[in-house]
Amino acid sequence: MDLGLKDKVALVTGAGSQAGFGKGTALVLAREGCDVIINDLDLAGAEQTAAEVKALGREAMAVKADVTSRAEVNNMVRTALARFSRIDILVNNAGGMRAPLAFMEMTENDWAKALDLNFKAMMNCTQAVLPQMISRRRGKIVSIASDGGLKGVANGTVYCAAKAAVINFTQSLAKEVIDSGINVNCIAPGLGNTNFFKEFPAEVVGIARKMAAEKKSTTPEDIGNTVAFLASDISVHIIGQCILVSGIL
Repeated sequence: MDLGLKDKVALVTGAGSQAGFGKGTALVLAREGCDVIINDLDLAGAEQTAAEVKALGREAMAVKADVTSRAEVNNMVRTALARFSRIDILVNNAGGMRAPLAFMEMTENDWAKALDLNFKAMMNCTQAVLPQMISRRRGKIVSIASDGGLKGVANGTVYCAAKAAVINFTQSLAKEVIDSGINVNCIAPGLGNTNFFKEFPAEVVGIARKMAAEKKSTTPEDIGNTVAFLASDISVHIIGQCILVSGIL
């Protein structure tokens, strides 16, 4: 099926990890014909992902920016628009959680970091990209939430709360901008064998690897394929939804 994404321009945040949902998404979009702006704090990782996009025959640009900083996000978007003149697709992928920690052991600084990376960053990028989408009366925004944002996870309280906020934000913003021709949706991945777990206890990493071996974990390609579908006009009547992609019931 042709998704009609050829020559679209996509910005994917947090796509520098070589074993993450962001890189998987960037490569799927490139295979579908998109040019891709690769964002990450790890510029070397972003450049590596960009090189793989170029190897697929598409244009790519790596941009280092801290997406929790409004000023850095605005500069990133200006740089991207100067190069490509438009951003058709925004994928708010950047996020993360430190090793599981009981809420009563968390500090106010821990809360701030979790909320900034998993919720504020998405708002920064969305508000920075929206004006040129509104002026052109078309655009697709896909944010990466989490199944934890749907049901909560012990010792991941603030992370899950931030991802629940992403889901509600998606539902609300979708209602605001649909009349401007912009679709807003999000995806809730399940457990994936990615770098997300690099700081987690060995037993959690073991569960992730076991699920991956049994083909039950969420892969970067799973997320990339779902993003591509939501970024296409085939899904134009899917508005303000959170798509669970977990591989299990």
